[in-house]
Formats: sequence, structure tokens, C-alpha cells
Amino acid sequence: MRGVSWNEILFDFVTIWVTVDPIGTVPLYLAVTKEMPAKSRRRAAVRATIIAFVLLAAFLYLGQYLLEAMRINLLSFQIAGGIVLFLFALTMIFDKGTTNNAPADDGHDVAVFPLAMPSIAGPGALLSVVVLTDNNTHNFWQETLTCGLMALVLVATLILMLLGDRLMGLIGRSGANILSRVMGMILAAVAVQMVYSAFQGTLGPG
Repeated sequence: MRGVSWNEILFDFVTIWVTVDPIGTVPLYLAVTKEMPAKSRRRAAVRATIIAFVLLAAFLYLGQYLLEAMRINLLSFQIAGGIVLFLFALTMIFDKGTTNNAPADDGHDVAVFPLAMPSIAGPGALLSVVVLTDNNTHNFWQETLTCGLMALVLVATLILMLLGDRLMGLIGRSGANILSRVMGMILAAVAVQMVYSAFQGTLGPG
């Protein structure tokens, strides 16, 4: 069995960190949970992290088999993810700022969409774990090691979101409304870049 070098471990960790983007998740988390009480925001952060881990782990171990069976190109996921992210960005930009304090489960669950996917377990992250654990060159132990690195990145993501909860208390709802629109513009640009990069034949936001 071929061993795993520290360079490979570092490369995998950095790749997953960049594609998951824990720091970039915080503004989106603050924006989509701005109308929720603190306890519900924390619950949404935990649930989003767990859901993202399940999705990423499933893709890590089974994604390549699924894509090959369905004859789907990896870049097709990036295009689809970019379109979905762009549509959600529009809802953030044109949000009317209603003061609805209903739980996240009333209507739709922000922990599932957009936090878990396509923010944390976005197209770039899903594709990266498939590429990093190519079944033709990696055994089960190496795939599990990569899964452990992925778990570390997700724990860091959760910690940053929970710390961001304090920031929410500082900026208030007015600040969160402004942040939501600014983040919507940034997300729209990222979504367009994701689709553009896919047409250029590269993974990730470019």
C-alpha cells in the first residue's frame, strides 16, 4: 500500500479549505439567519455543518461511481451550482427586509439551503473531494484520511459561524440587512465566475 506524504496531506487540506471557504461562509450565515433568534441561528449552523459533512462524505466515497454510472461530466455540477447560487443571490439583493421571526423550518430550512448546499458543500467542494480521492489511484485508507481532513475544515467552519453569531449581536438587523445585499452582490459575481470557469474547463470559482 502506497504511503501518504505530508505534502499530499497539506495539499488535500488546502484544497478542501479553499473550496469550502469557511471564512466566506460566515457573511452568508449572518445574512440568511438575521431574522432568527440566537438559539435558532446556532442550531442552523450545527445542522448545516452536519448536513454538509454527510453530502461531502457521500461524494468522497461514492461520487465518482455515481457520476460515471450516469455519464455526467464533473463540470456540469459546477454550472448547475453556479446557476442555483445566482438565483439565491438575487433573492438576497431584492430582499424586502421583512421582520419574520418564524423558525427556519417554517417555509424552508436555511440550514439545508443555502448554508449546507451550495455554500459549505458547494459544487467546488463536491468536485474537489471526488478529484482528490480518485478511485483509480487511492485506496480506502487514503480516502478516509481525506475525509478526516474534510471534517477538520468543517469543524473550523462551524466555529467561525458560531463566533459570527456574536457579530450579529453587534451589527443589529439594520447592519445585517445591508450585509445581506452586499453579500448577495458578491455571491452573484461568484456564481457567474463559477459558470464561466466551467465553460473554460476548470473546477472551482476560478
